[in-house]
Amino acid sequence: MKRTYLDAGGRAPLHPAGLAAQTAALDEGWADPRRLHAEGRRARMLLDAAREVFAEGLACRPEEVHLGPSHTVALQHGLLGIARGRRRAGSGIVLSAVERAALHAGAQLVAERHGSWTRPARPGHARSEEAAAHPGAPVPVDRVGRVDLEAWRAAVGLPGVALAVLQHANGEVGTVQPLTAAYDATQAAGVPLLVDAGSSLGHHGIPPAWDAVVADAGDWGAPSPLGVLAVRTRVRMAPDWPEDEDRWFPGGVPVPAALGAAAALRATLADQEEAEQRRRRLIGRLRDQVAQRVPDVDVVGDPEDRLPHVATFSCLYVDGEALVTELDRRGFAVGSGSACTSSSLEPSHVLAAMGALTHGNVRVTLSREVTEAEVDRFADELPEAVAQVRRSLGVQGL
Repeated sequence: MKRTYLDAGGRAPLHPAGLAAQTAALDEGWADPRRLHAEGRRARMLLDAAREVFAEGLACRPEEVHLGPSHTVALQHGLLGIARGRRRAGSGIVLSAVERAALHAGAQLVAERHGSWTRPARPGHARSEEAAAHPGAPVPVDRVGRVDLEAWRAAVGLPGVALAVLQHANGEVGTVQPLTAAYDATQAAGVPLLVDAGSSLGHHGIPPAWDAVVADAGDWGAPSPLGVLAVRTRVRMAPDWPEDEDRWFPGGVPVPAALGAAAALRATLADQEEAEQRRRRLIGRLRDQVAQRVPDVDVVGDPEDRLPHVATFSCLYVDGEALVTELDRRGFAVGSGSACTSSSLEPSHVLAAMGALTHGNVRVTLSREVTEAEVDRFADELPEAVAQVRRSLGVQGL
């Protein structure tokens, strides 16, 4: 049976250009780029070239780009470093209810270290009052997973806010956030905005509406894990870890890994528009097929303003783990549960925040290599796979 990989979010199939560049860099870029000898200078030149590619992709200056060992580390160091740099402003971290678990954990750590922070209620703002019910409560989202801008503006405008955090788009349901409007609100409040673009770069254009942004090299097919953190020079930052020559990521990253990720990104951006249009069409058709052919299903996320390669749906009377296993038996690799804690198959906090069905969840993320025939075969197999799981649970025909 031919396998079809439909779980490319955060770890896409290796891009040939990135693999070739990383392999070649093992011969030229193996030395320590901090050394002054010829080998070290050569490695430094390659590292600087990689940084320029990332800067071009994020529309910033190369000196604003910092490379870390993973996307999660980059997110947490960005949050902790900026929060500590602005500790005189307060300890409040404003973030949406659908941010990655790593960011919620980072915000909780800041609160524990620097004291809890409570958003006071505002008369006449029901949803803002709901978000202010307890310390560190995230800003709510609507049924498609888009942040409530009214509640967002109210939260970032309160005293004691050190940092605001918002994803560009949700890698679990695909919904694109109103980033420019959210950024305008943080600018008006004098609060820096950290943007998680881990599911966007290489797939969908990112507006320059950020003070710091984090991208995930694995999401565009880099051969080795790498987190890309860009921070505007105007942003105050203080390390929340021991001092090092590399302030953001002590010890740096291997030069071959950086070069491989840069080559993969450059190749990906070269034909991004074509790849986006093709996958957007496939995902649109898949969403329609699932809604029409699978009984008792909830297809979630914005149907239009979304990432081009992500589709998520939840099936009533179905166990998510059992459905993933059944689809795997039929040759399809898909995701389920929370996208950022997928190994545990815990119910998705993203779907819960949206008020959507959380069990029987399937997340499809298309790689650039997936074919129309593979997507069609998945759409044909899915109804029977769901029916089989329901039969095994004794809930068919309900």
